[in-house]
Amino acid sequence: MFLLKIDWAPSETLFKIGSFGIHYYSLMFVIAFGIGYYIMKKIFENEKIPIEHLESLFVYMVVSILLGARLGDVFFYSWDYYQDHLLEILLPIKETPKGYSFTGFRGLASHGAVIGVLTGIYLYKRKFKEKKLIWLLDRMTIPIALGATFVRFGNFFNSEIVGKYTGSNFGVVFLNNRETLPRHPAQLYEAFCYLVLFFALRLVFKSGRNRKPGQLFGIFFTGMFSIRFLIEFVKESQGGFEEVMPFFTTGQWLSIPLIIIGFFFIIRKNSVKEV
Repeated sequence: MFLLKIDWAPSETLFKIGSFGIHYYSLMFVIAFGIGYYIMKKIFENEKIPIEHLESLFVYMVVSILLGARLGDVFFYSWDYYQDHLLEILLPIKETPKGYSFTGFRGLASHGAVIGVLTGIYLYKRKFKEKKLIWLLDRMTIPIALGATFVRFGNFFNSEIVGKYTGSNFGVVFLNNRETLPRHPAQLYEAFCYLVLFFALRLVFKSGRNRKPGQLFGIFFTGMFSIRFLIEFVKESQGGFEEVMPFFTTGQWLSIPLIIIGFFFIIRKNSVKEV
């Protein structure tokens, strides 16, 4: 809990050599993918799945998450800009008055990442049929929940996806955004909630008792996007289609169907047997 106002003005790069630098945001993604690989490796080893299947899965996940997150930001939140800058959609550059500059991929959306993950897993399962699709979906929820935690820490380092002004001497002043008033550290709220979700999923997975196929997947969807829906109330609007669909933010509208899908997998009857 923040008791006082905190001034926040970190460098976005861990270190820089000439024009090349390691950004904290990129580092958080590397950590997320690295830990995710380690967690799934343990699961594959414990359940006697050939490790070469994991190596292929890792490639599918890296490509599908980054591509899905990128396209999600483009089409859900920023199409007004990218429709006139098509080259920037898949290239880490930004147009400037002097040409193009290297920026890295700064726009990524979690709802797009979900679509990317599901697409990647589906394509992966068409080639590798060691286990049922629901078996893989259940286990993938654990590293993804932890990975989402690190991504939100990356957003905090970047001073992006900020919360609303608190109206009190509580919160974080994002000095890099040239601000003087404290905002809710919405990125940290979300990160810590996802961390709790990770431990909850891990606990349910390890207990194993009376756990039906799809239950972890349902808990993940319901938990993650309920968290997202609630924290949107203290988060600054990210734009999108809120003008044509009022009452909620774009992030909340996108979360509602995923919460419903999660509930369906939690309450449905055990009609799919694991192999």
